[in-house]
Amino acid sequence: MTTKAELQQKLDELKSDYIRIQGDLDKLEFVKGRVSSAEEQLVRLEGEIAEVRKELEQYNN
Repeated sequence: MTTKAELQQKLDELKSDYIRIQGDLDKLEFVKGRVSSAEEQLVRLEGEIAEVRKELEQYNN
């Protein structure tokens, strides 16, 4: 079983990845690059962040 600290660390890493990819996406849009891959990554990360948050909520209840 994953500990609360491990879940919090994973959530922090996912948020960091999300911010980095969002920045990449902004750059790609600026230079008219292909953004679909970055958008797909953001959607995947949003799902992972939601799952980790759900797991963390179990520790807070």
